[in-house]
This record gives sequence, structure tokens and C-alpha cells, in this order.
Amino acid sequence: MIQDSVTPALHAVLGIERESVPAAATDSAVRTTPSLLGFGLLEAVPDAEILALADPLDRNGDGISGRPDRTADGRLGRFGRKAQVATLREFNAGAFVNEMGITSPTEPHEQTIDGAPLPAGVDPTPDPELTQDAVDATTAFVQLLAPPAPLPRSFVEERGRVTFVLIGCAGCHVPALVTGFNRVSALNLKIVQAYTDLLLHDMGPDLADICLGTARPAEYRTEPLMGLRFKTALLHDGRASSIAAAIRLHGGEAARARNRFLALSLAQRSALLRFLSGL
Repeated sequence: MIQDSVTPALHAVLGIERESVPAAATDSAVRTTPSLLGFGLLEAVPDAEILALADPLDRNGDGISGRPDRTADGRLGRFGRKAQVATLREFNAGAFVNEMGITSPTEPHEQTIDGAPLPAGVDPTPDPELTQDAVDATTAFVQLLAPPAPLPRSFVEERGRVTFVLIGCAGCHVPALVTGFNRVSALNLKIVQAYTDLLLHDMGPDLADICLGTARPAEYRTEPLMGLRFKTALLHDGRASSIAAAIRLHGGEAARARNRFLALSLAQRSALLRFLSGL
């Protein structure tokens, strides 16, 4: 994580405006801010349902070989662009310390600047800066952020939905997952129209950047499409400004579906994009 701004106190001591990329870095990556809507439902999907969608050896021959990412202790990852984080609690605590420099009982250690600890006196607040109660409250808040419902569909959008399936998009962007038994009623046995399998897929060398968890440079977790109509910067690094542009940049395991999209008639492609624009 390269911090793009520093506090006035840190600036006064080090005289820097932002952290520099280490000279020894072999690659770098840019990430857009993820939507958190529906994350509680994604966390509530049982591991078994996600693992049942995995096909790392492509035994069915469809060119899609999704596989799970795992944390260092073997848990199933489902959050982060490369599914490197297993739980919302860890995802939130990691965001607090990495994105805002706020420590918590889950992440009690301050980050470094250019590999060095923070200079004495620039951060007088004792660590951890958040209490466990604050972390728990934040996690509960994020857990219950509902995903936006898809817009009503006319015949055209419904035709686009069918096309989405027929050209193979649903091989990774699985239309629906089902949560398991959960003590929180809003998360208990719910159908989630997330359009993801939460698995890693090779997206081709043009989109490759860095490794995270067990994910290789070109591997990314299938991005959920719920709330797609509210997004203005698409793909993991925001390089696409439209849904059509994002589809054209799909490679690797998604190349077949991309090529089928490019071969659609103007009417078919328009219907598909109208369907996606309503999610």
C-alpha cells in the first residue's frame, strides 16, 4: 500500500507529500474503491456453495477454471479484488489501517513510510486507536448494507439477460447465490443476485499486475455486478469507463465470452448492455 497523502505532522518531520514507490518494486497496481453493498450477504454464502462452482482443471471443457483463494491459515477468501480476505471483520480492519492509518485490536500495528516506522511524536494517539466495540459496530453496519435491487425489466432487458447466459458470461458472473442459516434474519437463507462466483479466474496478461494471497498476477475474483449501474470506473483498476469497454478488455478465461459479445448483432448487444445497466 503506497499512501498518497500524509498528515501535517508527518509532513513537518519528513518533508514529504506522499509515500514513494520503493525502488526495489518489481510491479505495482491501482485499485478502485469497491462498493460495499451486499457484502454481508456474500459473507453469509456457505463455503460449500462457492467451492461447488470451482473447476480448476476445467473438467467440463468450457474454458473457465475458477478456483478459490485461501488465506495463510487455509480459510476461503471472498473479499478484495483477489479474494485474499476471508471475513468482513478483517476486510474492515485492514481498510482502517491501510487506507486511513487507524489501528484496531485486529490490526494493532501502524503502517510504515517507505519501510520505516512512523517518526516519534507524529501520532500521539495510543494504539489501538479503535476499540473492539467500534470495529464490531462498523462490521455490523457494513454487514447490513443492502444491495440495490435490479431495475424492472422490459422485453428488451429480459432478452439481454438471456443473451448474458447464452454467450457464457454467467460461467463466472453466476446470477444467484444462496446464503446459509444465519442468526441475522436479513442474511438467513436469502437469494443473492450478486452475479459472481467469488472465485479466481485468469483474465489474461493485459490485465495482470500483482499477486495477493494465492492469486497470481492475472487472476482476479469475479467482480459482483449487483449495483453495476452506479459504477463509473470499471474493472479492478478503473481503466474502463463503460460496460462495453470493460467487456472488450476481458481476456484469459473470459476471452470466449468476450468474442461472442463482439460477434453479437447490434440489437443483441444493445439488449445485453441495457440488461447490465439495470443491475
